Amino acid sequence: MSNPPLEEILLAEPRGFCAGVDRAIEIVERALVKFGAPIYVRHEIVHNTYVVNDLKVKGAIFIEELSDVPAGATLVFSAHGVSRAVQEEARARGFQIFDATCPLVTKVHVEVAKLNKEGYEFIMIGHKGHPEVEGTMGQLDSGIHLVEDVADVARISPLQTERLAVVTQTTLSVDDAAEISAAIVARFPQVRKPKQQDICYATQNRQDAVKVLSPQVDILIVVGSPTSSNSNRLRELAAKLGTEAYMVDDASELQEAWFEGKSRVGLTAGASAPEVLVRQVIDRIKALGAVAIRKMDGVEETIKFPLPKGLKLDAQGQQLEVGDSQLHQLS
Repeated sequence: MSNPPLEEILLAEPRGFCAGVDRAIEIVERALVKFGAPIYVRHEIVHNTYVVNDLKVKGAIFIEELSDVPAGATLVFSAHGVSRAVQEEARARGFQIFDATCPLVTKVHVEVAKLNKEGYEFIMIGHKGHPEVEGTMGQLDSGIHLVEDVADVARISPLQTERLAVVTQTTLSVDDAAEISAAIVARFPQVRKPKQQDICYATQNRQDAVKVLSPQVDILIVVGSPTSSNSNRLRELAAKLGTEAYMVDDASELQEAWFEGKSRVGLTAGASAPEVLVRQVIDRIKALGAVAIRKMDGVEETIKFPLPKGLKLDAQGQQLEVGDSQLHQLS
């Protein structure tokens, strides 16, 4: 019996850029137009190779240490947020600063600062070493205990348990975070949980779309860079649901052997992956034999976040439209 031919691509909806990523890229691009190159960016503005390389070509310089930024330069903080110590050092060095921290990450920072004043300690659910986790934990000098899995919950030793609160990295697996949160509540029944979960709407929506898509396809491709937390979670989620799944930075990483014997391919993209990469992946899969493309029904995202003051106009005084960048365009 011959293998079924490759027939259809099912596109997840929503996929790709979220409002926080749109805003972060827009901040760097507008700063480049208004102030000219170079613009310095602490850490990758978002975790996507294509986006970072595109901005490098336009004049962005990505650094990890503020000592690598010359005096008087314009500096942008990445979408993941930074610690209080980094903020204070940047101000002390006299840089012109634009903060591209996703507002949903900033919301977590504000909550930590508020509850800290009320005497709370914190348990943070997140991945050690991720810049968002470092930024959130760096809002305080001490009193935040990081847990990466259920086993970690048994190991932590808060100084007190009367005032204990949970915060979460915004790009985690919704299901994994719920499992860890349940373990925290079981050990610390009086723990304070966020009024609204910290995992962001875009992470939730993209994971929900994969849950709908996975059972309908023979293989799922996730467009995203290896450093992208939310992209990794999409691939892991599909695999947990029993669907063969791969994550690729771009179309060049697709392997023909993956599609042998597969008739229906699912395709999604992490929140930091531009649509131009999705289109290139579609073209490559079509070249392998797929003849039809179908977009799944899904949540329509309409959220937009405001830009910082000082970036409203370009160098000629003309208003820039959000989405001018080639990164935002379908191709």
